[in-house]
Amino acid sequence: MTLKVKICGITNESALKSALHHGASYIGLVFFPPSPRFLEIEVAASLATLAGDKVKKVGVFVDPGNAGLEAVLAHVPLDMLQLHGAETPARVREIKQKFGKPVIKAIALSGPADLKMAHQYGGIADMLLFDSARAPGDTRPGGNARRFDHALLKGEIFSLPWLLSGGLNDENLMAAVAQSGAREVDVSSGVEQTPGHKDPALIQKFLERAADL
Repeated sequence: MTLKVKICGITNESALKSALHHGASYIGLVFFPPSPRFLEIEVAASLATLAGDKVKKVGVFVDPGNAGLEAVLAHVPLDMLQLHGAETPARVREIKQKFGKPVIKAIALSGPADLKMAHQYGGIADMLLFDSARAPGDTRPGGNARRFDHALLKGEIFSLPWLLSGGLNDENLMAAVAQSGAREVDVSSGVEQTPGHKDPALIQKFLERAADL
C-alpha cells in the first residue's frame, strides 16, 4: 500500500518546498479567517503557482458563500475544494456544479451516527475527510490537534475514497493507519512548531514515515 498524504495549512514557501520534495500528494491552503493558517488570496496564489502540477492543490473552506469561492478561484489555481463546515449534500452538489471542481467533504466523527451521515455524500462529493469533532471552546472545525477513535472506521465501506485526519503526527501515524484502515491521511498541527507555523523537518519526518507504510 502506498499511503497518500495531504499536508494541510501550508503558509510559506519553505513548508511548501518540504512537502513537494518529500512526496506529499496534496497540499491544503486555508481560506477560513479564524484559522492561524488563513491565507490572503495573493499569498495563496503565489504558493499555488509555485506548487504547479506537482501536487493537488486543495482550497479549504468553511461554509463558504459563492462570492467568496469566486474571489479565491479567480486568482488561485486550485485543483480541489475542501468543505469543512456544515455543508449539506445539496450544497456540496451546488458548489460542484457551479465551480466544476472536485470536492472533499469533511465529516466530524465522534460516533456511529456520524458514519451514517457520511454515506449521504456518496455520489455527490468526490472524497471524504474524517476529522475529530469540535470540543467546547474550539473556534474552528479542524486543525485542533485532537484525535478520535480511529477504530470507528475499521471495516467501514464507503463509495468514496477518504482521508484520515485529526491529531496525526509521525509517532502515532502507524497505529492510526492500522486502527482505521486509512489509505490516505491529512496532517496539519502534527507538523507544526506552533499553530500556523509548519516545520519543514517535521514535514519531512512525517512523509518519510508515511512512505514506510
